[in-house]
Amino acid sequence: MEIGSFRHKDLRRLFDDDDASKVDPGCADKLRLILAFLQDMAGDDELKAPPKWGAHPLTGDRKGAWSLTVTRNWRLTFRVDDDGALQDIDFEDYH
Repeated sequence: MEIGSFRHKDLRRLFDDDDASKVDPGCADKLRLILAFLQDMAGDDELKAPPKWGAHPLTGDRKGAWSLTVTRNWRLTFRVDDDGALQDIDFEDYH
């Protein structure tokens, strides 16, 4: 899938330039793996393939967005637009 936009500027830097200097070192490798997986996916039906990432659609005011577990408290969130591109990719502390 095409990666369209990032909300988290340090994730953008990690994705574009492989610069992890502003990302938690304990998360950098997993974030690289997740971003590569997302880019290589054919469709959002593949999201639940890696079971340890806990992929699930969000509800309420975040309906239409997805969440993947990076660490116990941190999630990578994004939405898929009508053209199938990933938008608003963010790295969030859920707790």
